[in-house]
Amino acid sequence: MIRHVYNDGGRAAAGRRGDARDCAARAISIATGMGYSNAYELINEMAKSERRSKRRAGRSHARTGVHRATMRRIMAALGWHWTPTMKIGEGCTVHLSAYELPAGRIIVSLSRHYAAVIDGELHDTHDCSREGTRCVYGYWSEPGRGA
Repeated sequence: MIRHVYNDGGRAAAGRRGDARDCAARAISIATGMGYSNAYELINEMAKSERRSKRRAGRSHARTGVHRATMRRIMAALGWHWTPTMKIGEGCTVHLSAYELPAGRIIVSLSRHYAAVIDGELHDTHDCSREGTRCVYGYWSEPGRGA
């Protein structure tokens, strides 16, 4: 299990209201300490250089979702290290559980969601852990703490 701490990443303080699929902006804001508006702008700026694709409906946007490749570029630009936790055909080996994730500030990549985990506590607007059974595809760790 993992303890959930409600955290909107500064979304309300930035004057944003209503529903949004802005988990990437929230996770970046929470884990890096960057302001929500700055994270939002960074995502939209990086999305401008995305290539068009027949498989994707459109470009990434901080409010409506961020493509995996764009999120990887953003985190690399911030100096964060990617650690994969799944391989093709291997199945789930790491779950969203305090016991299976490293200490420190990380951003976990889940199915259709990103979330910040700080020292074994899930910081998000909702508990997305599925009682510790949600599979983690990989995570970004802060500079100097990567594997």
